[in-house]
Amino acid sequence: MVTYESEIKKINSNAENIFNKFVDLQNLNKLINSKLNEDQIKDIKFTEDGFSFSIEGLGRIGFRMVEKDPFKTIKFELQELPVQANAWIQLMEKDENDTRMKLTFKAEIPAMLKMMVDKKLKEGVNLAAEVIANAFNNANS
Repeated sequence: MVTYESEIKKINSNAENIFNKFVDLQNLNKLINSKLNEDQIKDIKFTEDGFSFSIEGLGRIGFRMVEKDPFKTIKFELQELPVQANAWIQLMEKDENDTRMKLTFKAEIPAMLKMMVDKKLKEGVNLAAEVIANAFNNANS
């Protein structure tokens, strides 16, 4: 298994508010789609318990929510690709309107494929964390 972790991002909101937006992922549709750079992530779609998007060079990627630990962690499982992978959004509230977020992606990637996608996955994890943090911060300002 290969693990990719984003930089820790600061969100100007409490962990409960952030977590509650993720309970039904359709809540994120307007929040996230308005902040996307279409050059990097395209055609993002949300359902109640999942989302999918396209990334140039990687294709369509989908995730389904499989586990929630209120106000702390949301776990997703990869769909639509023949690779086993999970992603976690971890929240740690530092203060009333100061929550730190980290995105972790863990995948079973064959060595040959890893050589081709390693850089894109590292960039993608950080980009996804940045989009989420910016969407929440801009919604709160």
